[in-house]
Amino acid sequence: MKKNLLTVSLLAVISLFLISCAGQPVQKTSPSFAPYKFSADRYAPKVNNIVIVMDDSTSMSEKYGAKTKLDISKELLGAVNNSLPELNYKAQLITFGPKNRVYNNFGPAQYSTSGLGASLDAVKNPVGGSNVPLANALQTAGASLKNSQGKIAVIVISDGDLMDKVPVKAAAALKKQYGDRLCIYTILLDDSPAGKKIMEQVAAAGTCGFATTANDLAGSGKLAAFVEGVFLTKAAPAPKPVAAAPADSDGDGVIDSLDQCPNTPKGATVNERGCWTYQATVLFGFDSTVIDPQAFNMLDEAVKVLGQNQDLKVEIDGHTDSTGPAEYNMVLSEKRAQAVMKYFVDKGVDAGRLTAKGFGLTQPIADNGSKEGRAKNRRVELKPVK
Repeated sequence: MKKNLLTVSLLAVISLFLISCAGQPVQKTSPSFAPYKFSADRYAPKVNNIVIVMDDSTSMSEKYGAKTKLDISKELLGAVNNSLPELNYKAQLITFGPKNRVYNNFGPAQYSTSGLGASLDAVKNPVGGSNVPLANALQTAGASLKNSQGKIAVIVISDGDLMDKVPVKAAAALKKQYGDRLCIYTILLDDSPAGKKIMEQVAAAGTCGFATTANDLAGSGKLAAFVEGVFLTKAAPAPKPVAAAPADSDGDGVIDSLDQCPNTPKGATVNERGCWTYQATVLFGFDSTVIDPQAFNMLDEAVKVLGQNQDLKVEIDGHTDSTGPAEYNMVLSEKRAQAVMKYFVDKGVDAGRLTAKGFGLTQPIADNGSKEGRAKNRRVELKPVK
């Protein structure tokens, strides 16, 4: 019996506690906002004009948590202001309050963090009155944008209190006036269903914006996402500097730093050293000074170059590999140089423009220890001379 009485008493106490809690209003917490400083060199403006339409009516002096709704509004807009990079957009701050009052606090003027910030700090709650003229504020915005260029973002921040359908009509008229250039974004500072509905309808009238709430913008990263999504676009990366092509003064395809034979005439065939060179293995048979017919086309190229440069004088240098006695190679190289000179003269080149020299094995350009190296050393080079 005692146990049953104890159980009934405990249930009665719990019931009274639950009824007491149900009668208490839910405590609201004031949202806080974290600005994020976007770098001006990494972003470009998505819009050219920013119009902030801010409610400072009597209801905005009511508490939402520990702060008034106006203080929350100012903190939110201050965080937006401190997040925006100073890019090339114009800004305007319009406040509206009781007794159909609309006041232009800032702009339209070139946006600056300090300019808009000072205007936000100066906004105070008015006293008395019941008419809340959001429609008038939107009409004021429309008139002030008459000479604007480019895209427009209209930000409406309010608790949506004491509003009828007129602001929705004004928002639709504003959209009609500026068409695809203009989008409307609303930020609700309360959680009343009526205020939420009217703010959503105002945003919907702009067709390309959206409605959100102060609570939705609180917390890490949320405000930054709002600022970037509404106002900014990532700038195209700066083009990487193109390194200047290495200089090739004579245009022979070998850069100056590697060119051992500068001032080679245009059209001449050069080797990897930039020298006007024909290999003797093609020009002559073994131990011969008679030009092989296979080499005629190559030498005719040289004749053509000499014909195109009538003031050009060349020295024809004969070279051999290290096979055989040095004295013999010296004579062989000179005779081969003279054979090339005779070929040029027979083709009409003035002999006064030509000289022939033999260098034998004294000026190798490759390793004589390999077949390939010896082939490169057996050569005739044409050297322009002054």
